Amino acid sequence: MTMRAISIEELFKGYSDRKISGQENTVINKIEFDSRRIEQGDLFVAIPGTQFDGHKFIDKAIEKGAIAIVVEKLPPHQDPEICWINVSNSAHCLSYIADRYYQKPSSKLKLIGVTGTNGKTTTVNLLFDLFRALGYKCGMLSTIENKINDEVLVATHTTPDPLQLNQVLGKMVEASCDYAFMEVSSHAVVQNRTSGLHFSGGLFTNISHDHLDYHKTFKAYIEAKKGFFDMLGKEAFALVNIDDKRGKVMVQNTKAAVFTYSIQRIADFRWKILENNITGLILAMGEMEIATRLIGKFNAYNLLAVYGTAILLQQDKIQVLTAISQLKAAEGRFDYVIDDFKGRTGIVDYAHTPDALEKVLNTINNLKKTETRILTVVGCGGDRDKGKRPIMAKTAVALSDQVILTSDNPRSEDPDLILQEMEEGLNADEKDQTLTISNRREAIRTACKLARRGDIILVAGKGHEKYQEIKGVRYEFDDKAVLKEAFKI
Repeated sequence: MTMRAISIEELFKGYSDRKISGQENTVINKIEFDSRRIEQGDLFVAIPGTQFDGHKFIDKAIEKGAIAIVVEKLPPHQDPEICWINVSNSAHCLSYIADRYYQKPSSKLKLIGVTGTNGKTTTVNLLFDLFRALGYKCGMLSTIENKINDEVLVATHTTPDPLQLNQVLGKMVEASCDYAFMEVSSHAVVQNRTSGLHFSGGLFTNISHDHLDYHKTFKAYIEAKKGFFDMLGKEAFALVNIDDKRGKVMVQNTKAAVFTYSIQRIADFRWKILENNITGLILAMGEMEIATRLIGKFNAYNLLAVYGTAILLQQDKIQVLTAISQLKAAEGRFDYVIDDFKGRTGIVDYAHTPDALEKVLNTINNLKKTETRILTVVGCGGDRDKGKRPIMAKTAVALSDQVILTSDNPRSEDPDLILQEMEEGLNADEKDQTLTISNRREAIRTACKLARRGDIILVAGKGHEKYQEIKGVRYEFDDKAVLKEAFKI
């Protein structure tokens, strides 16, 4: 979608929480919230952030050619040649005007948001693949990648900023997409990145310990997730997992029509797990059975959420179940590498929370043979919630035969200090079954050397990521590629 000129009057039409002064008849070329990207004729939105306050860059934006400024607090002296728009929440305002600038793309297709701690990426990918298999044109916004039908776009955040988001949605509309499926992160809700969007439905997977580095408390994290359902309109649906005890909490204040899914209790959408083995799942819904290629109880939940969403979007039940039986997991989610020569199995998974790690290891334990050992390679990211570090180590040791603690994405932190904090969760006996190897490549290689025929190696934490971030630099690193390489040694 190309840049277009638009008047301030049209851009802010319907947005009551603003006071316009200065050059009220201004026509702007485009919107920016980063002063470095400002060009002549632009609108600059000054947003107070966690690291930088956009209000400090107003003068720079004007120097570069901004002719309109959105602020939460007007500067002491306002240039009369500038159009000033005073609002109470500039992040919320940015979402609203981004939607209008790109001509309300989310209202021109059926947009489904998926939120929760674990399962978002897999569910969004499965929904995209399902609806493509059903013959629809679709878009997808996920942690791994963004897609518009067959076109793949690079994903930089779980949920992009409002300008990127509406621009991509606009491209989906131009490509005649019928549906769009997107991950909605807790950060995005709190930062108002999704405030201006029109959702046809929202889906809740589960919630567990994560992102407390940002939200500070688990209560605040829950409220952030709940905030997504609070913003849904009465014409939308909300589909929640009621086997998670906070499933019903999510929809306490929603205007949307509420539906539930479950494996353990009565719900609007429910099926039983008949078989769960290394070749996939066999699920039963009443007298109807379905065999799938996906593995593990967590994927039974993901598939049930996908099925429920499809039915709520008025799709044919038989066609949906037929298509579901052919679906594959997202990259880096329980991703297999088979060593045919020495009979070892490697699994790469994005599990980077205690809950996700526990689910993956429980799945492996339920699938493995009696004599099979599980060797787990796991670390914790830097500049993130430190509280989960000892829990991650404890979880790995409790459900594995051998654990190698290693570096994940240390970012600005010392990787050895992160590993020390992980080790604090272990007692003396648990430390005896644990190795600590900071170099991730060497950790994976060591696990492969220690593995015997029939053993399973889990490399957890990074999944689909193709890099390792150390001291602000991203180095090329692919867990799956390293695992394949190590199997050849």
